[in-house]
Amino acid sequence: MLFNLYKNTFKNGIHPPENKDVTKDLPIRQFPFSPVMIIPMSQHIGSPAEIVVREGQEVERGQLLAKASSYVSVPIHSPVSGTVRKISMVPTISGTKIEGIHLEAFPYSGQEVSEGKPIHPETATADEILKGIQDCGIVGLGGAAFPTHVKLKVPEGKRCDYLIINGIECEPYLTTDHRVMLEQATDIFLGIRYLMKATGAKQTIIGIEANKQDAADHLERLKPYDIPVTIKVVPVKYPQGSEKMLITAILGKEVPSGGLPIDVNVVTVNVATTAEIGRLLPHGRGIQERVITIAGPAIKKPGNYLIPIGTPLRFVLDFVGIQDDIAEVYMGGPMMGISVSNLDISITKGTSGILVFGNKDLRKEDKIYPCIKCGACVDACPISLNPSKLGILAKFESYDKMVEDFHLMDCFECGSCSYVCPSHIPLVQYFRLSKARYKRRQTLSQNLNHA
Repeated sequence: MLFNLYKNTFKNGIHPPENKDVTKDLPIRQFPFSPVMIIPMSQHIGSPAEIVVREGQEVERGQLLAKASSYVSVPIHSPVSGTVRKISMVPTISGTKIEGIHLEAFPYSGQEVSEGKPIHPETATADEILKGIQDCGIVGLGGAAFPTHVKLKVPEGKRCDYLIINGIECEPYLTTDHRVMLEQATDIFLGIRYLMKATGAKQTIIGIEANKQDAADHLERLKPYDIPVTIKVVPVKYPQGSEKMLITAILGKEVPSGGLPIDVNVVTVNVATTAEIGRLLPHGRGIQERVITIAGPAIKKPGNYLIPIGTPLRFVLDFVGIQDDIAEVYMGGPMMGISVSNLDISITKGTSGILVFGNKDLRKEDKIYPCIKCGACVDACPISLNPSKLGILAKFESYDKMVEDFHLMDCFECGSCSYVCPSHIPLVQYFRLSKARYKRRQTLSQNLNHA
């Protein structure tokens, strides 16, 4: 049965322009191989992967390039058949450099990937499935890039009643998950079988926003009858794609401050991640590519593309074409994505979108005015923080007070406060900086105590 729960949602939030019409009806297309792939070893939260190949070595597509270095780590597989030309420091979106591999593709390298060790959902144990997910190098493809096997592991003393598949994709412009739901339904439902066994969940709910009703209808038609899956359509509102907001919208439960979804007996998984689990585990293959939305007014050939991991951003933009007056390139959505300062960085597992804007497309507000205490940011914050007060405290570097009295660490940096601020105060940037400085202070203090 298909539910339309238009009244079910979370408190506050905003409604930025969706801008999804350009790409939402464009099928996923395969991207060509770049002559050289640049593959950083840290594409996920946790420890970087450990390289197991040497310079000059020839590798096949899908072959292991780097192994997981710890439990909170995943391996990296070759996106193309080719030769390891160099192992060196490579640029990343954060502006830092980390260890990586320059892989020169063989001319006419094919899309074929050799078979690995298959994992079957009917016969594998929960631990074998979790190990299989780690071995495939799977991380959250919604953008967080947290190792999925860690997220799925239900702690001792906890239980998972509900598995929620996150098909919300509330960021403007992005239609990656939308197309995956329309084109990879079989993989999604197979992925759900693995996930339910791994978590012990008795019920699965796929959450989809009302602007993707076609995807909801499509999944409803193809839904297997032998697994308990419900599809729920919720109102369009940002940031409903955050797992805590989605849990509230679907189940009416609130994850406690500082807590995790499992604290309310829920595990959430992005829908594209679910599809990858269903696509890869039966063959024991690693991730070599992912679906990415390329959009924005300065893109000549927008669309949803299946792009090999490690493809340089400059190669991607050359292939799709860009206007001459480029002002900004974002990786991710315009709300939570990051502005790119170096086109020599590459596509990673966490890249869900590439947006390009020209000078005339951006709202330029160089001047920041004083806070006028209008309360718009308070009304927008989805977790009921006081961004206005936090912004003032950030100005005076009162980081301890921000954390202890005003729950700074609960902020997941959705950017709703900055979006509505009439004084153009970059609140979310203040909060990111405050968190980083608070953590640095904590680390210094701990080191001094142990000295």
